[in-house]
Amino acid sequence: MGMSFAYGPTDEAESLRVLQRYLELGGNFFDTAEVYGPYANEELLGRFLKGVSRDKVVVATKFGFKFAENQARTVDGSPANVRRACDGCLGRLGIDAIDLFYQHRVDPNVPIEETVGAMSELVAAGKVRALGLSEANPQTLRRAARVHPIAALQSEFSLWSREAKTNGVLAACRELGVSFVPYSPLGRGFLTGAIQKVSDLDPSDWRRTNPRFAEVALVNNLKLADAVKELAAKKGCTPAQFALAWVLAEGDDVIPIPGTKRVRYLEENMSSLAIQLTDNDLRETDERLRQIVVEGERYAPEMMALVHR
Repeated sequence: MGMSFAYGPTDEAESLRVLQRYLELGGNFFDTAEVYGPYANEELLGRFLKGVSRDKVVVATKFGFKFAENQARTVDGSPANVRRACDGCLGRLGIDAIDLFYQHRVDPNVPIEETVGAMSELVAAGKVRALGLSEANPQTLRRAARVHPIAALQSEFSLWSREAKTNGVLAACRELGVSFVPYSPLGRGFLTGAIQKVSDLDPSDWRRTNPRFAEVALVNNLKLADAVKELAAKKGCTPAQFALAWVLAEGDDVIPIPGTKRVRYLEENMSSLAIQLTDNDLRETDERLRQIVVEGERYAPEMMALVHR
């Protein structure tokens, strides 16, 4: 996402270097969405994929909105929008089939059975290989799985967004054999310690609208960033690597997708695979987390209304 919008200025040449370096380091899973831009990120990934053997990569994208001419977006899980989005995604990505097609946000006005039913038709047609949901609650996930197998559920999960462990989402995934894909496992960059004040963010940065990055909340949330820094130092790694190792320690069915638009951060993130947190490390981390209250919601109210449906 950050390669195309939301997190300040972008550099396509550097983004393409990141994608190439990711392949060189053994990565193969690319997660995008039509709303990233909109469309710009799928187009960027499509340009990159032209030079890559199709069997070397797993391509995931997400749909779930319709767009007005002024780029305003509304949630739309209708079968017609499912079909429209799929064809558009395929064209922008330049591929014959999407490996994993997620519904980005659940539409409260369309039964999940109708949406997933239309998605399953895309599987039958060979346009999609597997289905996923994003930010769906356990009940919605179970209803969806009765229509067609769900391969993955994507939700925010990190050291400062741990709800999936307490609201039944992760448990439901394991009950149904669904992989769990945490997005923003670095807390939108906050857990790295790089953001100490609002002015560290570019004026165009979307995070300035995020309640957790509001001035007072940000100052209070630095307690968590400081704790992560201390815990990482004890393990001899960076805060980013510690934060990713914590997510990875949840299990092999948990597949975090840290986004970055710089090669040096990609290499740092990939190195987290070598960091093993012991039971004592995890207990100490949990003890520290219990002492810290994260201030602010994950999104502004209108966007929070779209999660865990």
